[in-house]
Parts: sequence; structure tokens; C-alpha cells
Amino acid sequence: MTEDTAEQGKRETLGWSYGGQAIIEGVMMRGKYNAAIAVRRPDGEIVVKQEPLSNFYRGCFSKVPFLRGIPLLWDSLGLGMKALFFSAEVVGQAEDPDFKMSGGAGLATGALGLLGGMALFMVLPSFLAGLLVPERALLFNIVEGLIRLCLLIGYIAAVGQMPDIRRVFAYHGAEHKTINAHEAGAPLTVESVRTFSTTHARCGTAFLLIVVFISILVFAPLGRPAFLLRIASRLLLLPVIAGIAYEVLRFTGKYARNPIVRAIITPNLALQRLTTREPDDGMLEVAIKALQTVLAGEATA
Repeated sequence: MTEDTAEQGKRETLGWSYGGQAIIEGVMMRGKYNAAIAVRRPDGEIVVKQEPLSNFYRGCFSKVPFLRGIPLLWDSLGLGMKALFFSAEVVGQAEDPDFKMSGGAGLATGALGLLGGMALFMVLPSFLAGLLVPERALLFNIVEGLIRLCLLIGYIAAVGQMPDIRRVFAYHGAEHKTINAHEAGAPLTVESVRTFSTTHARCGTAFLLIVVFISILVFAPLGRPAFLLRIASRLLLLPVIAGIAYEVLRFTGKYARNPIVRAIITPNLALQRLTTREPDDGMLEVAIKALQTVLAGEATA
């Protein structure tokens, strides 16, 4: 590779919006062409897995606003679940070499998680709002949204008290610090990355908060239908809400340094205080390893 080609590759990697996800004792980082999972085994070794990404992340469909959000989010969900299962296997196999999270057990776990999430954050808020506001459609939708927001914050705060989840949240902080450092053009060393913030404008936590507010706007024109119709409408319109929320997240992430946008996303950044913790140097090392692996793969893609 020539010096000019290397410099061009560096500019391209800095221009691409890298993302990631905290997993069990590790971090998954996602680039334009590939993703990398780095997990620390109980013996201290960092295990790295790399795999190519589907064309959703860079194909023509990914450039169509509002329509691109659903397949991209679905693909990201699948990638995140695979990363989570891989990290569980790496950690679990330290005690049981035959431990597996793939196959039917993994699919059942993912399906139950999705169903539980929809029941808690879509069905329950609508049911409770129906008890509190029997009439007045606009007020009903506002109350439903506020209940959904309270459940989201309460759930995050509650699970954040569990020791294992606190470690995942610390890896979440390590992921954000590493991406922030890369986007600032800083060296990817523990000493450098340590100085950066644990919050990021494109965080999935911010996406969830945007979904809550967008849902109020989308559901408001529907009024207050009967409970079963209400639940059906919530589930059917969820892809629409996710598509809009995805565009809002992209926009605010792109213009996060704008003072007006910065003020708008203040609640998003504040909520991340619940989903991130300050990582230790070992966690930073894992996050850096994941991102470096992605960057190396991007350079040869």
C-alpha cells in the first residue's frame, strides 16, 4: 500500500460512523465492511472474532431515508445477538468446555427477550394508560408515552444495580470512549482513550429515548381505540416509529457539535449516565482491540 493510499484509507475510516455494543466481558465494534468481537477470558486472554457485514450497511438501500432504518436495525439486532452469544460462550467455556449458546437455545433466548421487551414497553404502558385516562385521546397518548419512559428508565436503573450488568455498562463506557477517541483522531492507546467521555450521540440508549417521544407523535392521531386494536396498532406501527427514530439518531449524531442539536440531545446523553460506567484499563484494552481489528479489516476490504 502506498503512502497516498494509506492516507486516503485513514480519511475514509475517520469519516465512517463506527458503532458498537457492550457484551459479556467484551465489546463488539462495527465498521463499514466488517465487525469484530473482543472478549476477555477469565484467564486474562483477549479472544477476537471478526466477520464481514452484509450489504445493508453500504448498499443502495442503505441510502433511502426512513426505509433503510428497519433492515439496518434488524441486521444490527442479529449481529448484536450473535456477539452476545459468542461472549457468553467464551466466558462460559472457561468452566464448561462444552457450553454453547448457539442453536435452539440461543434462538429461544433471543425470542423470549424480544417478546418480553414488547410486553413491558409496548403493551403494559398502553394498558396502564387506559386505566388512568378513560377519555381525552391526546392526554391518553401523552400519559402512555410518559409511562413508557418511566418504565424504560426504571428498568435500566434496576438492572444497573446487578454486578454483572454493571460490568457490561462499564464495557459500554469503554466502547464509547474508544469511538470518541477515534472520531477525534486521537491515538488508540489506553492512556489516550481514558480521557474521553463515556457518552456518545449515536448510542442505542439515545435511540430508545427517541422511540418513546416519536411514538407519542405517531400514536396521537389514532386517538384511543379499544385495547386490542390499540395493541395491534402499536405493534404494527413499531417499524414506522423505528424508521423515523433511526433518521433522527443519524441526524443528531452527524450534527452533534451544533449547539442547538447539542441542547436537543441533552436528555439522550443524560440517560446514558445510567447505561455506562467508567471502565478500568483492562476494559479499555478490550474495546481498543475490537476497534483496531475492525480498522485493520476495513483497510484490506
